[in-house]
Amino acid sequence: MTDHAAHRALIGPLRKAMRDGVGVADALGGILADDAVVHMCAPFGDMTGGEYFTRVYAPLMAALPDVERRDWIVMAGADDHGNDWVGCGGHYLGSFDAPFLDMPPTGRLVHMRFHEYYRIVDGQIVEIQAIWDIPELMMQAGVWPMVPSLGREFCVPGPASCDGLGSHDQALSETSKQHIIDMLAALTRHPREPVEAMELPRFWSSQMNWYGPAGIGTARGIQGFREHHQIPFLAAMPDRGQADDDLTFHFFGDGNYAAVTGWPDMVQSITHSGWLGIAPAGQKVSMRSLDFWRLEDGKIRENWVLLDMIDIYAQLGVDVFARMRQMP
Repeated sequence: MTDHAAHRALIGPLRKAMRDGVGVADALGGILADDAVVHMCAPFGDMTGGEYFTRVYAPLMAALPDVERRDWIVMAGADDHGNDWVGCGGHYLGSFDAPFLDMPPTGRLVHMRFHEYYRIVDGQIVEIQAIWDIPELMMQAGVWPMVPSLGREFCVPGPASCDGLGSHDQALSETSKQHIIDMLAALTRHPREPVEAMELPRFWSSQMNWYGPAGIGTARGIQGFREHHQIPFLAAMPDRGQADDDLTFHFFGDGNYAAVTGWPDMVQSITHSGWLGIAPAGQKVSMRSLDFWRLEDGKIRENWVLLDMIDIYAQLGVDVFARMRQMP
């Protein structure tokens, strides 16, 4: 059986280096294979492990010289394909003192949420999938180039249970993972079946929080989730889930937590209006989403979701950064 605690511990020195802002390149070099596949959100794109520090992390450290990493979820588990993963969620915090991706510095403390998944083989990271909530940073810099959010925008909190760094329980991990798989299967029944077919109260706590990316925002409770995200999302893309057979999903669980990635893990067409103010041009888009769920008393109490929003806009022909640069 895989020692998931050892995998969490493996990335401990990297997390500490990123928290302290000291020795990050050396910590990466110690565990990240040079030929590792790195899938970063837009505008960074794909690269090899040997390029990751120079192309991604060094520019962040230059813009936020006192940057520190705050993890509130560090979970590990195996997917159904035999791959071992570590999933981390948290914030990068620091003083925004120099431009980053052409965003003007504020000279003030800023926060940027991250979801980062690491695939581990023989004590090395061989793949990274990461989404940073770059639009969240745009919002704080006062150069928001997209439409207003329907949900609440704020500094998304970590788990209310404060147990996101806990130990592995194999049986509970499998139960949590299966709950999410069953929930997602029920979601795809609608709109071909009545909305009740999604069975939201069966899977979700009435006190749930759905923490979406900047541009969508956070929703509270099942009704808030439906009004501020799900209804606009499904109304605009009623073919959601119909291309799932062509996608590869990686689900893994760790105690009361579950996670999934696919890169992409959604392919659907925007055929109706209502989502993000996007015109329904019939455009088919792929979506990258890195998700964490926390279960409590057998139901989902919290769900952290990051979509690669900039990539979605780019597929629709909207250059978010060009629009941002034109702002006063």
